[in-house]
Amino acid sequence: MLTEYFPILIFLLIATGMGVGMMAAGGILGPRRPNSAKLSTYECGFESFDDARMKFDVRFYLVAILFIIFDLEIAFLFPWAVALDAIGMTGLIAMAVFLAILVIGFIYEWNKGALEWE
Repeated sequence: MLTEYFPILIFLLIATGMGVGMMAAGGILGPRRPNSAKLSTYECGFESFDDARMKFDVRFYLVAILFIIFDLEIAFLFPWAVALDAIGMTGLIAMAVFLAILVIGFIYEWNKGALEWE
């Protein structure tokens, strides 16, 4: 049994050794020339102007949730499209209901102003 897993063990040891070795070499051989520009806080190309713990607008979270919803919709549409012949009319109706619920949610968010950035 050991002979079956021995190549995997050797591979893991070599990979771990290479990873640790490269990180150590970068830390030892890398240039260390700190200056005020490198050590300063960097935020989107300009100096930070507020506390990092400031409150975010709820619209950021709404847009994130909207993205997740439509991302999951695509994740469900691909397998459905591949298996459409096998699932038949029942699958078509189920997906139509699913898409109708998503469209209703999208219209609701649009009417609530979640997509307005002003």
